[in-house]
Amino acid sequence: MQQKRKNNLGIIGWVCGGRYGADRYAYALHRLTGLGILCYFLMHIFVTGRRLGADGPDKWTQAMEFFQNTVICGLPVFVIGEFLVFLAFIFHAINGIRLIFVELGLLVGKPGLPAYPYSYSTLRQRPVLVGALCVVALLVGVAGADFVHHLWFVE
Repeated sequence: MQQKRKNNLGIIGWVCGGRYGADRYAYALHRLTGLGILCYFLMHIFVTGRRLGADGPDKWTQAMEFFQNTVICGLPVFVIGEFLVFLAFIFHAINGIRLIFVELGLLVGKPGLPAYPYSYSTLRQRPVLVGALCVVALLVGVAGADFVHHLWFVE
């Protein structure tokens, strides 16, 4: 009878790629961006709910002015935060589409004989990951250029 091995890695085992490399890091980043988007969504619901709640529209207007006018070291903190949420959304959406293809088995391939040179599903999934990251980089570049333009050139 085999003994069950205890997992002593904790958070390191959750985050580190180990032998899976980039795929595992993309999956960990997918989790983190999902949690970030969830936190933003909850904060958004809370702040928007203040407008219709007992606080009234005046408190909501004050909160919106605070979010729009808070500047630290010459940078609008909440505007940059919204851009980071947008970046998280881009990565989460594109990587989510890739993960759907993986889960449906479209990137796994047919099973074959274990003959050298070995072929495993990670070799089929890696080009799709690179393609997805290229799409993310393209969208981030376009959005980043627009963000910088509006941040420094449009008043």
